[in-house]
Amino acid sequence: MTGQGREPGAPFGVAEVTGPSMHPTLVHGDRLLVHYGAAVRTGDVAVLRHPLQQDLLIVKRVAERRGDGWWVLGDNPYAEGDSRVFGAVPGDLLLGRVRARYRPRPQGQRSVPGLLAWAFSAVRPVLSDRSVSRRLRAR
Repeated sequence: MTGQGREPGAPFGVAEVTGPSMHPTLVHGDRLLVHYGAAVRTGDVAVLRHPLQQDLLIVKRVAERRGDGWWVLGDNPYAEGDSRVFGAVPGDLLLGRVRARYRPRPQGQRSVPGLLAWAFSAVRPVLSDRSVSRRLRAR
């Protein structure tokens, strides 16, 4: 994931998804509207610093509170790189909550039906999934 448009002190910014860990909710190339500093709850999709490589930003779903940290999981159970690998994430590494995603317009897309289909599906809110903690216990 790469951070892009955030001015210092601004509450909102843009980040780009790289990789498959949040598929199907988010796909490689999606852009995210991130509300930095927003409180996160179980089920929210959040942007955080990777606990083992803190210059790397990652996006994961907040599964549950564990001790002094948060257990975070990717929506794709077959992709690695979440709390199953690095454990609970300290709260100070959670940077913000993802509010929406948008998909950039496909290169070369010029047909009216194609543009209408893109416009209809390009912007979506990223909603919390409150069943995530139940899924975690089922694993």
